[in-house]
Amino acid sequence: MSVPEVPSSILWRPAAVLVFVTGALLVLLGIVVRSPVPLLAAVPLLLAPVASALGAPRSGLDASVEWSVDGSGAEVRVHGTIRPRSPRVADGVEVRVYRPAPLTETEPTSVTLDGGAVRFATVWHAPYPFLATLARPDVVWSDPIGLLEIPLALEGSALRLERFPPEATRIGAVRLHRTTPQPGETRSRQVGSSGEFFSVRAAAPTDTPRQINWRATARSGRLVANDFYLERTGDLLLLIDLRPTSLGVDRDEQLLSVSRAAALGIATGFLADKSRVGLGLYDEFLSAIPMGTGRLQRYRIAHALQRTRLAENPGPSERLAVSLRRYFPPGVTTVLLSPLADEESLLLLTHLRRRGYPTIVLSPSPLPLLVPPEGTGTPDDAAALRLLRLVRRQRVGEAWREGPVVEWEDYWSLSPFVRFLSVPVTTHGGRR
Repeated sequence: MSVPEVPSSILWRPAAVLVFVTGALLVLLGIVVRSPVPLLAAVPLLLAPVASALGAPRSGLDASVEWSVDGSGAEVRVHGTIRPRSPRVADGVEVRVYRPAPLTETEPTSVTLDGGAVRFATVWHAPYPFLATLARPDVVWSDPIGLLEIPLALEGSALRLERFPPEATRIGAVRLHRTTPQPGETRSRQVGSSGEFFSVRAAAPTDTPRQINWRATARSGRLVANDFYLERTGDLLLLIDLRPTSLGVDRDEQLLSVSRAAALGIATGFLADKSRVGLGLYDEFLSAIPMGTGRLQRYRIAHALQRTRLAENPGPSERLAVSLRRYFPPGVTTVLLSPLADEESLLLLTHLRRRGYPTIVLSPSPLPLLVPPEGTGTPDDAAALRLLRLVRRQRVGEAWREGPVVEWEDYWSLSPFVRFLSVPVTTHGGRR
């Protein structure tokens, strides 16, 4: 008679150690007092871990996961289905979904058994916009009494979590200021279904009734459709200042999370409207993604923003302005995302203006992170908030000497920024 094989990937839980130690102490007690009662009580405790190991499954210890994320705004809902290869394994499956920062748990993870599949769902809350990668959940099989667990080999991909203000997806309708070489004024080589008339062609099954040229169709006796020049609104350069400030590492990380999410949202909106978008990340040196358009450019920008971290060795402000010339033409519309928390941020604006980059500052205010929520603070907190607002107002006023600043306090709304961009540009390059 052969002994059943014990899986080599067993992980003993603390409860198993406690049960075994208790059984060993009972055996020792029985020997000391010379009584069979402790020995009889120790037998099931000593045999329980062995029985759990022998009853563990020896095959089918792999599974696949199909999961997704939905919800809107601050709500993040994650749900999915895990399908073990062996239906027997599904009875003891436990799912552990790791929550990335800065999310907080709204509802605990629920796990239900549906035939041979395991369904799970959880709800999180995002206090501010963020970008994160959600790793595959840990899936383990555990015995009925909870003494051991066996990890399951899980097949599936990680999820990319993106939460930015909804106005960002519609921001591409804003006409950008002329850039060099004025792509908003230059006809694209591509043709499409909207823009300035280019030519007529034989209609395709995918053409809409609005694209059909009915007069030409009547003359030729066959369906004829119109082609148009695809138009661009201009070029946009997004800059993120990654250098640490006097606010501290925790606040800098939170503000960087907001800036990263806003940059991806703005890039998504303008790329959807066929604009070219570039990205510059400045810590000690400049990391740049040159101007581009389309889905591939969005992927490049999203991938770069996901890996962005605070600088360990901050570089001088002038280095950024000088390095930009290697990748981006002077005169391109530039949006700098910076909290403007110190004098070095203001110096950066000066160098950008002198090097020929008209800069608009989208500044996530640190005030919502520095004070308690409204209605929960003390009178001293209210006085401190008024003082902080005065300091903030002075710093923003100093930044206005070098370029326009959009104060951003409600992190879930980009309405002030969209309204600012919608103001017509004057002949002097400013905004009315």
